Amino acid sequence: MVLRRFLFAAALALAPALAQPAPVALVAIEGVIGPATADFVGRSLERAAKEGAPLVVLRLDTPGGLDSSMRDIIRDILASPVPVAAWVGPSGARAASAGTFILYASHIAAMAPATNLGAASPVAIGAPSGGDQTDPSGKDGEKGAQPAGDTMMRKATNDAAAYIRSLAELRGRNADWAERAVREAVSLSSSEAKKIKVIDVVAEDVPALLKAIDGRTVKAGGETRKLATAGAEAVEIERDWRTEVLAVITNPSVAYLLILLGIYALIFEFTNPGLILPGVVGAICILVAMYAFQLLPVNYAGLALLLIGIAFMVAELWVTSSGVLAVGGLVAFVIGSIMLLDTDVPQFEIPYSLIAGVTLASAAFVFLVVGMLFRSRRRPVVSGREYLVGATGEALEDIEREGWARVRSERWRVRVDTPLRAGEALRITAVHGLILDATRAPADQ
Repeated sequence: MVLRRFLFAAALALAPALAQPAPVALVAIEGVIGPATADFVGRSLERAAKEGAPLVVLRLDTPGGLDSSMRDIIRDILASPVPVAAWVGPSGARAASAGTFILYASHIAAMAPATNLGAASPVAIGAPSGGDQTDPSGKDGEKGAQPAGDTMMRKATNDAAAYIRSLAELRGRNADWAERAVREAVSLSSSEAKKIKVIDVVAEDVPALLKAIDGRTVKAGGETRKLATAGAEAVEIERDWRTEVLAVITNPSVAYLLILLGIYALIFEFTNPGLILPGVVGAICILVAMYAFQLLPVNYAGLALLLIGIAFMVAELWVTSSGVLAVGGLVAFVIGSIMLLDTDVPQFEIPYSLIAGVTLASAAFVFLVVGMLFRSRRRPVVSGREYLVGATGEALEDIEREGWARVRSERWRVRVDTPLRAGEALRITAVHGLILDATRAPADQ
């Protein structure tokens, strides 16, 4: 990584002397777009500007991603002093959903043959289908009333359509088709996109792209620039350890497990003070999980249900509720887990199999501990004063009113209601400090 950076800087420094175009920066956006991708693209654009790259090429192959991460990337592109060319490639790649927005936002839009873009409609979680819409005639209720989910869907669609139209108008591209991509989820091949001016260039690879756009003028950072890219070398900026770590902790499954591990570790520490290690691990896990949740589209109602569910299950260990708290806690836990992330992107949803596994493990733990507590409450007391009441013993001397006796292999001072002779059996009826009340034991004892 350090060597690549050195070579990139050295190539920029030697470019004037060799009369060769300066190398362009190549940034790959592959897979689902999330917080890690947005952070990586933003830092790559900053680095390219700092090192004087004449152009940044974004190599796109994505099915889409989070709306917030997409908008972060677009903001960085619009603010970049370095021109950005988005290229969908190699052949077989796609720029669907969020990728279409990024393509429209870039100064140069290009695609390889046999690639496609489009299908940029927002999908609202739980939004009703067309069959669930309220009859506009008002026969099914108040006139003109619409379900809340349908209203939210329309708002999201209108917002996305206006956003992509503004990007199209900024770059002088086909705004009508862009809006159709949002409202009707239409898609285009690279040749069709070039024909109707959705993109600027069809290029088989990056060198072909750099040759095709050589001499074009673009406006970046408030300045009009003429691209000199023919024959330029493309140096790829690779993902570093920070991006990889961020990609791991913003994985919804990892963030979900971290918050649960942290909570259970702190509970274990509070119930067993002085262990220290569970408290340290729990605090670290919770802080990392909260950082991840800050970057992910968290539904805080779901998070609250998740925490309440855990609280109910833990409370069952100390409060006798005949399992009501445990069952209620499990229900809240499951609902909260399902609601936790508010997104329509499948890769950023918590798998139901993981939720089921964690729920079963929590249920097994809670009911196992509750069962142990119930069994322990049914056992006879084996310590303390109550341990002596009902116990039998033997008088060690003749006792008129008060004397010594052996009870459970211990010498005790006893007070009797009837005189006893040495060796006679007695039974304890009460405990008063260090003196036991006793009576003559029945003959069968």
